[in-house]
Amino acid sequence: QVQLVESGGGLVQAGGSLRLSCAASGIIFSPYTMGWYRQVPGKQRELVATISSGGTTNYADSVKGRFTISRDNAKNTVYLQMNSLKVEDTGVYFCNARLAGIYWGQGTQVTVSS
Repeated sequence: QVQLVESGGGLVQAGGSLRLSCAASGIIFSPYTMGWYRQVPGKQRELVATISSGGTTNYADSVKGRFTISRDNAKNTVYLQMNSLKVEDTGVYFCNARLAGIYWGQGTQVTVSS
């Protein structure tokens, strides 16, 4: 069975850092484009960052310069390093894997307090 399992969320003060991880199983990981998305109540899920199989990255303007997406194919894991966190970064962060099909993880809560 295909699974994406996020971890690393939590409560942090504004200006702090978190590193999210997404471990994939049930797929051959390396060809997939991996992504991070976030969602808050009452708003559409939005793209945060993606990384292609070749390592090309893409970021939402709101997180450029603060967040870094990376992947370790040997560990079937994608990461999101989040620095200089802002209150508006609060939300549930979801991992996504895309090739011929699309898979989603269950999400991990990130709460940034002032």
